[in-house]
Amino acid sequence: MAGWFRRLLHKPKPSSVESLKSSHSASSSPSSSSSSSAKSSSSSGTSLATSCISLSPVSVVDISASDSPRWDKSYDVCICHSEGDVELVLELVSYLEGQPESFRCFLQLRDAVVGSAVVTELCDAVQNSHCWVMLITPGFLQDPWCRYQMHQALAEAPMANGRTIPVLKDVDRKDYPRELRNIYYIYMALKEKSFRQIRDTVMHYLQELCRSSTKSME
Repeated sequence: MAGWFRRLLHKPKPSSVESLKSSHSASSSPSSSSSSSAKSSSSSGTSLATSCISLSPVSVVDISASDSPRWDKSYDVCICHSEGDVELVLELVSYLEGQPESFRCFLQLRDAVVGSAVVTELCDAVQNSHCWVMLITPGFLQDPWCRYQMHQALAEAPMANGRTIPVLKDVDRKDYPRELRNIYYIYMALKEKSFRQIRDTVMHYLQELCRSSTKSME
């Protein structure tokens, strides 16, 4: 087993939110305020269009501040995937958790509670995460548990406010789930580029969450 694979599976869960807060506050990285963009591919046969997400350089937001609403949930992102896509998901999780922001990912293979009911774990993963990446592959479309978790995510945030992040891989656009056709998606052609788009989308949502929280307190 590759070393990075072993390290990822044995990575301990955060012992407390406070420890994460203090570590981020002590080592805040300027890279989180850099301007970048993420574009979502689309098909003329659907209602989707190209989406560009820009991380605004005008108003710098520290998503890792001790009072950030980011800490209101246990995870920044939950990855919904089929069993056949575990290797790709492990790479994505390793990439996100290795970013300066140390995104907290829910990985079912690693973070699900042994002995707990599958339905309970899937629902808790959705409710305890800010964003949900739907890795839509042929395996995803055939997996009833993936469908179930997708519906749970849509029920949690039906207004498609940036929390649900569909990612298409090896799936024809015509097979894109109808339930998601009002949401922009990422088409995974180049893995590295798609990983950056996912990172930027999660970052964008957390920044907007922090901005909204600040405005409501003024």
